[in-house]
Amino acid sequence: MTRRWLQTGFLRLVMVVFIGQAGSASAAAADQPGAGRAPQTGASGANLDLVTLNFVNADIEGVIKVVSEITGKNFVLDPRVKGVVNIVSAKPLSRAHVYEVFLSALRLQGYAAIEERGMVKIVPESDAKLHYSLTLGPRDSARARGDQIQTQVFTLKYESAAQLVPILRPLIAPNNTITAYQSNNTLVITDYASNLQRIGKIIDSIDQPNGTDPIMIPLHYASALDVAQTVSRLMEGAQPQGAAGADTTQRIMIVADTRSNSVVARSDNPSRLARLRGLVAMLDTPTSAAGNIHVVYLKNAEAVKVAETLRAIYIGESSPVATRAATPLVPTAITAPPGAASTITPLGASVSAPAQAAQVSSGIIQADAATNSIIINAPDAIYNNLRAVVDKLDVRRAQVYVEALIAEITAENAAEFGIQWQNLSGAGRSGTEVFGGTNFGTTTPGQNILGISQNPGTAGHGLNIGVIRGTVTIPGVGEILNLGVLVRALEKDSNANILSTPTLLTLDNEEARIIIGQNVPFITGQYALSGAATTPTPFQTVERKDVGLTLQIKPQISEGGTVRLQIYQEVSSVDKASTNPAGVTTNKRAVSSTVLVDDGQIVVIGGLIQDTVTDGIEKVPLFGDIPVLGALFQYKTRTRSKTNLMVFLRPTLVRNSEGADAYTGGRYDYILGEQRKAKPAPSAILPNYESPSLPPRQPPAPADVTRPQ
Repeated sequence: MTRRWLQTGFLRLVMVVFIGQAGSASAAAADQPGAGRAPQTGASGANLDLVTLNFVNADIEGVIKVVSEITGKNFVLDPRVKGVVNIVSAKPLSRAHVYEVFLSALRLQGYAAIEERGMVKIVPESDAKLHYSLTLGPRDSARARGDQIQTQVFTLKYESAAQLVPILRPLIAPNNTITAYQSNNTLVITDYASNLQRIGKIIDSIDQPNGTDPIMIPLHYASALDVAQTVSRLMEGAQPQGAAGADTTQRIMIVADTRSNSVVARSDNPSRLARLRGLVAMLDTPTSAAGNIHVVYLKNAEAVKVAETLRAIYIGESSPVATRAATPLVPTAITAPPGAASTITPLGASVSAPAQAAQVSSGIIQADAATNSIIINAPDAIYNNLRAVVDKLDVRRAQVYVEALIAEITAENAAEFGIQWQNLSGAGRSGTEVFGGTNFGTTTPGQNILGISQNPGTAGHGLNIGVIRGTVTIPGVGEILNLGVLVRALEKDSNANILSTPTLLTLDNEEARIIIGQNVPFITGQYALSGAATTPTPFQTVERKDVGLTLQIKPQISEGGTVRLQIYQEVSSVDKASTNPAGVTTNKRAVSSTVLVDDGQIVVIGGLIQDTVTDGIEKVPLFGDIPVLGALFQYKTRTRSKTNLMVFLRPTLVRNSEGADAYTGGRYDYILGEQRKAKPAPSAILPNYESPSLPPRQPPAPADVTRPQ
């Protein structure tokens, strides 16, 4: 069936080509694009350049043979090119149009034609991008047309190439490609020539300069900061904030550029920009008086210190003598150097140039500590300069959250072993008697044989084994036990693990200190009565000192985030085991240093590792040196104490309220959880007292926007 249709179509095509159609010469000449010559006609007047294509279910290989004979092109077929073609033409076509119709038929079948070195390769559309095709640069005009595969590079001027890829991808055949090269903002597209022409028009329409670019409005009289704040409240107040159907084109962004004293604005609505220009023009007018009083409210800085800084700036520029003079925190006049006449003159009086500069420096800048504001009385030019400086000084200062980690681990091991002898048999008899023995174990009553003989209840810790032979009475002492021998053995281990974690939050370059401990009295002197002398009432002088944990820091944040810390850390405690008659004994560990630490880094600032071993022996001369048996006349003690103390530090920068709230919330929730754990359990017998607890943490309140700026 296919062969029959192919033969029928081929014979009909051949007949049309060589015979033509009578009476159609003029129509064919009109249809031929760009024809500059008359069509060729045969003897009968038929036009030999016109053909009529009619293929119904024709095999694609046969159609390619016919097109090759008509166009004179050489074709190479991929083995995967199979199928049938249907082409119906109602009127004759020129030979130039035959190839375009053939390419359209191939595209509908999923095939593409690639022209290279005098031949045409017919391949599947998915492989066409891998073969040679006409490649055009950004400045080249399209030379191919119709359904020919072509690669073209588009250079964008305004829009982003990567953002255009999702927009153009649905318009390109799935088997063809589009790639964005972000380095030079270009698009590389491989597709059919007719589609590339459409995509080029789309890109030209999208890649246009933005009509909402920022505008700059220079000011001549007013301050850019004041004008920007005023018009911002006016323009933004007209648009409801957070409305469900708020129009984004009504948004406007206004920023003050203090360097050029200009207002920079941007909006998607040109009419709002025009309205802004009118408002700024009305506000930027000269004042009627030579000087004006302006009040600048500060948000973060301290008004007194900022006023002092501003005065120092103008003193340094205008009066070098006044710069060397000491200026009070809130000065009311300039101090004259020794021996010089006073230059203080009321405002408005006629003074010389240096005196006027000094007077202006101190008189036009004043601070109001109650409202944290600065009062400036100056012409517009001077006020604009001062206002720009104030804006740079009135910034939110960063804070430093410091965590100190003080870890102390102490271990103490002690061992005692000794044998003590004693003979008190003849101590209570009349006449001359002999008694004696060995007595070791320091002077503590519970460790030597004499002390235990007087009071057995004072026997010290450990193993105490003795032999008692009744009691004896010693003149001047009384009745005691006749303890003949005492064997004592003791081994002691004690460990202490102490971890202190004081925390402190402070402003940048501000000193802060925290003390947690007791205020302990120390006797420094006393006076008492002596004998029967009549003297004043006895008294004692006492000095109180803080004993506990002290952390004192002063941070300084560098531009790169490194923190320079001046630190003083002290940990002190009262030694309860000490029985010094002179007074209380305290243990003190302190470190003072200056370190550089990165944000969030843990650094060790000091430490102590101490290991002490003490070995002691008490023995009877000669007898204690006898091998083996000498142990009966010895008392040995051995102790070892080891102390590990390290002080670590970790500073964390807190640059905004969200960071401060995060650390505060973490500590707050921790204490709240501990209070809940310590709550007494309900009891059926005991009364249920309400345990004190912190209130639940509330979210931070919004910033106050009603305060004048």
